[in-house]
Amino acid sequence: MATVRFFRHHFHLAYLMLGLLEIVVLILSVYAGSFLRFFEDPNLVSAHIGVLEVRALVIAAVLYVCMQALGLYQPNLRDGMIGVLLRTIVAFVIGGVALTMVFYLWPTVFLGRGALLISLGLAFLIVLAVRAVFSQYINQNALRSRVLVLGAGNKANLVARRLRRKSDQRGFELSGYLPVLGQESLVEGKMLIRHSGSLLSIARKLGIEEIVVAVDDQRAGMPVKELLECKLAGVRVTDVLTFIEREAQRIDVSLLKPSWLIFSDGCGNRGMRRWSMRFFDVFASIMILAMTWPLMLAAVIAIKVSDGWRAPVLYSQDRVGHNGEVFRVHKFRSMIQNAEKEGAQWAQKNDMRVTRVGEFLRKYRVDELPQLFNIFMGEMAFVGPRPERPVFVEQLTNELPFYGERHRVKPGLTGWAQLNYPYGASVADSLHKLEFDMYYVKNNSLLLDVMILLQTVEVILFGRGR
Repeated sequence: MATVRFFRHHFHLAYLMLGLLEIVVLILSVYAGSFLRFFEDPNLVSAHIGVLEVRALVIAAVLYVCMQALGLYQPNLRDGMIGVLLRTIVAFVIGGVALTMVFYLWPTVFLGRGALLISLGLAFLIVLAVRAVFSQYINQNALRSRVLVLGAGNKANLVARRLRRKSDQRGFELSGYLPVLGQESLVEGKMLIRHSGSLLSIARKLGIEEIVVAVDDQRAGMPVKELLECKLAGVRVTDVLTFIEREAQRIDVSLLKPSWLIFSDGCGNRGMRRWSMRFFDVFASIMILAMTWPLMLAAVIAIKVSDGWRAPVLYSQDRVGHNGEVFRVHKFRSMIQNAEKEGAQWAQKNDMRVTRVGEFLRKYRVDELPQLFNIFMGEMAFVGPRPERPVFVEQLTNELPFYGERHRVKPGLTGWAQLNYPYGASVADSLHKLEFDMYYVKNNSLLLDVMILLQTVEVILFGRGR
């Protein structure tokens, strides 16, 4: 199986294997770098450095986290080898700075400058070599399951639209679409399968490992007995909504029914999850406040210098939070004063109301830092759907199905939608973001929260999303 589910989140097997391989590479590079540093007399390693096991694990962990934060384990990464090279360089630079802080706080794991530089150099070169091989290998079919879509109508066409890019098909190889007798075909002709015979014989002939059921009218065209025959023969049978959730890591709201949510795995935060989330939010907010207060002070001074010493620094606004409760969210003011004197407006990309200082604050998310106090007070979490204004929530709840369900978890400073969808400011954009928010509501876990926070670093560094 090319995709595995771990702590509610779907991971591509190839990228899990890549991560494990690179952790091994990072660990071995520390050993190799240390012995190369004392090549003339390897016995000096223990005398000058000491035990390598803990040092190797710490260095590998820090570098792996930095690589994760730079998006190097995202299956939908479309930057090519040049992009991978740049991200790897940035990851190792940030990792070097982070290791300096670790060595300062934990001196006993210090490796020594010479051995560390050699180790980082070796690790960088080997990681790039592994990535070059992997970029060729991942586009082959070795770790991808062969998939047949049963149906060629509206639901099947959603698969074609949602998973049309090559990077979206890293976990599977789509063999084609099998039309259902008497139902409309909307999929392009070259992808249609015209084989005759039973469903199982077609699956065996094409080497199919999974059948995705995307029949528009299940009451008049669902081959139940044939699907059961395939299931008992070892072919996986998956409904189209679950397949899109797994491969696109979003929930297609147009297909969503309450019964699917009721009987599916996930949804709901039990006691332990609530306590772990709250502890994580309080601890992380205190730590980040301690690290970013100079940046916040600089933002205050910049706003005052730009807009005048009497200009307000903070902008507070009502937002809809957990279970629909309204609270006041705080930001550094990034727009001109009285920006909404004519009423509530969608924030636009390249919004003329944004000041020059505000543009910088928004690009690098500095304007969001006062929300750390909202997190500390329990009104928000670090990770969750972005809180929206009551007037827009009312509009979107009336126009978009299941929009109100995004309030089943606390709103967040960052979220799954912010990582996966670019800047949006319309009902159509809200629909696309809702699909990612619903995935988070259903599958949220502490592991997914940590992954989102790490990948938010990439968003800030490269100025993506909002």
